[in-house]
Amino acid sequence: MRKLAFVLFLCALFTTVSGQDLSYYLPAEMTYNPSIPKPKDIIYHEVGEWHVTHDRLVNYMKAVAAAAPDRVKLDLMGTTYESRPQVLLFFSSKKNLDNLEQIRSQHIQLTESGKSAGLDIENMPAIVWIGHSIHGNEPSGANAALLTAYHLAAAQGKDIEELLDNVVVMFDPSFNPDGMQRFSTWVNQNRSKNLVTDPSSREFNETWPGGRFNHYWFDLNRDWLPAVHVESQNRLRYFQKWMPNILTDHHEQGSNASFFFQPGVPSRVNPLTPEINQQLTAKIAEYHVKALDKIGSLYFTKENYDDFYYGKGSTYPDVQGCIGILFEQASSRGHAQQTSNGILRFPFTIKNQFTTALSTLDAAKALRKELLNYQRDYFKMTAQEGVAAVSKGWVIGDKKDRARSMHFVEMLLRHKIEVYELGASVSADGFSFEKEGAFVVPSAQQQYRLLRGIFDKTLTYKDSLFYDITAWTFPLAFGLPYAELPAAKWSPSMMGKRMEQAQGPVGGLSAKSGYAYLFEWDELYAPRLLFELLQQNIMTKVSTTKFESIVGGVKKQFNYGTIVIPVGLQQMDQEKLFGVLKNAAEKNGIDIYPVQTGLAAAGVDLGSSKMVPVTKPTVAMLTGTGVSATDAGEFWHLMDQRFNIPLTHLDINIFNRIELSKYNVIVLVSGNYGEVNKEKLRVWIQGGGTLICMEDAVQWAAEAGITAVSFKRVKSADSTGSMFYADKGERDGAQQNNGAIFRASIDLTHPLSYGYHLPYIDLFKAGKTFPERSKNVYANPMVYGDKPLQSGYISRENYGAIKNSAAVVVSTVGAGRVVSIADNPNFRAFWLGGAKLMMNAVFFGRIIEASTGRAE
Repeated sequence: MRKLAFVLFLCALFTTVSGQDLSYYLPAEMTYNPSIPKPKDIIYHEVGEWHVTHDRLVNYMKAVAAAAPDRVKLDLMGTTYESRPQVLLFFSSKKNLDNLEQIRSQHIQLTESGKSAGLDIENMPAIVWIGHSIHGNEPSGANAALLTAYHLAAAQGKDIEELLDNVVVMFDPSFNPDGMQRFSTWVNQNRSKNLVTDPSSREFNETWPGGRFNHYWFDLNRDWLPAVHVESQNRLRYFQKWMPNILTDHHEQGSNASFFFQPGVPSRVNPLTPEINQQLTAKIAEYHVKALDKIGSLYFTKENYDDFYYGKGSTYPDVQGCIGILFEQASSRGHAQQTSNGILRFPFTIKNQFTTALSTLDAAKALRKELLNYQRDYFKMTAQEGVAAVSKGWVIGDKKDRARSMHFVEMLLRHKIEVYELGASVSADGFSFEKEGAFVVPSAQQQYRLLRGIFDKTLTYKDSLFYDITAWTFPLAFGLPYAELPAAKWSPSMMGKRMEQAQGPVGGLSAKSGYAYLFEWDELYAPRLLFELLQQNIMTKVSTTKFESIVGGVKKQFNYGTIVIPVGLQQMDQEKLFGVLKNAAEKNGIDIYPVQTGLAAAGVDLGSSKMVPVTKPTVAMLTGTGVSATDAGEFWHLMDQRFNIPLTHLDINIFNRIELSKYNVIVLVSGNYGEVNKEKLRVWIQGGGTLICMEDAVQWAAEAGITAVSFKRVKSADSTGSMFYADKGERDGAQQNNGAIFRASIDLTHPLSYGYHLPYIDLFKAGKTFPERSKNVYANPMVYGDKPLQSGYISRENYGAIKNSAAVVVSTVGAGRVVSIADNPNFRAFWLGGAKLMMNAVFFGRIIEASTGRAE
């Protein structure tokens, strides 16, 4: 049987057609309703002949919904950054579609332990979400969506009728419309009539950043939990509204592979995922085995891929009483590519995805009661665990940064997590939480396990190999004070008003001043406010020390980083200035304080040289081949979406030939900058520019002679004991630093630390950039100590190099500064605890004093 399967597999690979009619894909035994349009009728080509573009894909979904209203309902979940529609289709029987809201309402009760006990699941349909191509350049999934939609709408006979009676299919034809459109355009415009299979051909080698990512060059398959992006937020809203029993996530992998489906590596399953989840995944896998054996496709399971990080599409469902299933098809990348298994053709990749979509639905029908019972039991179990938990909940919040606290609450609410205003002040874990600006998250709720996935720190692991990151503790990422609340600290009075939606901070300006205005740098969006003022040519200064002023007749202390707006130095009149400031304060949720005198109540006066003028930043980021697209996208998103600051994207070849004087800040994210004109960059810095380097760009700058930063070397791994060739991959993999969370101590007086109040910052560290501390102690504003690990896996050898290394080093180059950040403070755009560090480097890098590393 295996020999026959291999022969069939090779035959499929070597099929010489560039596109296939539907008979190649569809089950031979099935008949189809001729009134339902076939894909070619709408998209103008056979499935697999060309890569379908997103607009044509949506057109076909609309056509199917219009032609088969008794089987299909189409919803618009929302739109992407580039205004492309995110459509979701519901396929089921007419009876089910007519009662869709009642079915949803009943199904949701399975997740509510107080309501689920009396539910009769005998006639309740299973809910299955079929999702495609979250990576836009993994196209076989989205192209297979054409076939699955046609099959579900047009197939005839007892089998399909039974399926649609017992299953409601939530059908997402493209998880990533913007990336899909970018990639399909690329491969189609480089396709030849006579298909070229050479992997070196342009068709198979996209230009930077490629089609994998969304508009902001993000990997959306890492965004299910943080839900930073609109595509994820739109999708998550429907997921939580329906809580499906199965979610499939159709991907592609390297061209020389075969086909993967879960279960993944058993030792790399998140310990919060119940064992029965993996058992059901294995049962469903039996249907994939049968279907793929039938068409002769090779496949593998329990290798390479894991179920650890809950931010992925195939893993997030596992902590929602749902079964997440990852499919990974070897990618033809274009239309036909030479591989180690022969010529891999696009239609063959589509067929495997279509086949496993159908096998998933067959499994859902057959295992319907098991899946429904599992979901009910899961949420009953989690609710009981939450009640019995030693920790009765968490308190979190920062009254000095209400926006960051708000965004944390906003993230929790997207997952239907109960959050309450803090009803009574409490002290815990060294923090004092007041009613204003803090929130309580009780353990006793349905989403207890997901809550642990958000709040827990993890330091012990079954395995030392990981497909993705090893830690993501969200309070640390957001940089918020938080504490677990044991029974001794807990009382019902702590739970104030339940939060139904996150409320942004309210800011304002109460009175006019003829002398000066002040605002603090604590709030997340203070940089947005500052840039808005600088855009309007409002002269501002930053305080490089603490001081006290009289505000409304009361003495108030102002910290390092306070922004001073002297009225007498402005070009606009006082009335207009007041109006601009009042509007900006309200819009950004920040209080601006009027002061009537420059004489300080304590500390320096407002006319002191300690009040340093702020220059409007004009920022460029190097982009293009060799640069990490995701890291670049994270900084772009921070500047564009969070702070409304224009960011020039400079491809390296453009950088090498243009005049740089219009920029005063240049950013190098992680990447290879070997083609950069080093001397040109050095001269620009010497002239007063601020260069910000992150991760391995820090090493590049040192190797280029731009800085004198040196690096700690990692000791070799222990080679004693048995050493077998077969173990090499695991031993090498254990030395990779996929990413963990480390705590660095902060010099709170340093310009790069303005706006921080805790004496530390938690940073996400991946890779192997371990700078030595500078001999100039003032040039090390953030450093790791001898026990920096907060959560995650790190090998003993790598940990030794991180200990007592520098997190941030400042170098003086002529009149300019280089800010070397060893890590990525913008990681995946939810690491808001690092946002102030980045903005301080952008706004205040130039004021760092050369001789001391402190402010001039």
